[in-house]
Amino acid sequence: MRKLIYSMTVSLDGFIAGPGGEIDWSAPDEELHRFHNDQTRELGAHLCGRRLYEVMLYWETADEKPGAEEHELDFARIWKPLPKIVFSKTLESVEGNARLATEGVAEEVAALKEQPGKDLGIGGAGLASSCMKLDLIDEYLLFVSPIVLGGGTPYFPALDERINLELVETRTFGSRVVYLRYRRV
Repeated sequence: MRKLIYSMTVSLDGFIAGPGGEIDWSAPDEELHRFHNDQTRELGAHLCGRRLYEVMLYWETADEKPGAEEHELDFARIWKPLPKIVFSKTLESVEGNARLATEGVAEEVAALKEQPGKDLGIGGAGLASSCMKLDLIDEYLLFVSPIVLGGGTPYFPALDERINLELVETRTFGSRVVYLRYRRV
């Protein structure tokens, strides 16, 4: 069965975006970008909420932008063909290799996990929060950035029950970002 993997950059105090939605503090350097490229290359599909989908539209044409770095071009080549499933109540259409989810989160994710293929990625706090509450996430990948935001969008929502996890991998990057990979036990 395919795993659902939640991966985001997070501040030391647990936020993926600042109080005004700002994410400028989370831009990866080349070393970290290449690591993200390698992780994304291993995915069979990516689940996105509307906001993350709209942010990631940049990558649909990033390879056409003059002056792009090789690691950015590489990510664009990985991201464009990767199937994306977009969960939105407001979008009527999507671009690139994306489709709008037609079922509810629980049904759609269960069906995707049953299909053969590589693991599934999920990003965006709202969609990931729904999946956490439905106990659908198998692995949590946190890229802890050395910054305290004091508020904003949390990586983890308030939960009714705790989630027991096991640390399976760590790495510290030159940018002082610490990667933590946990799986559900």
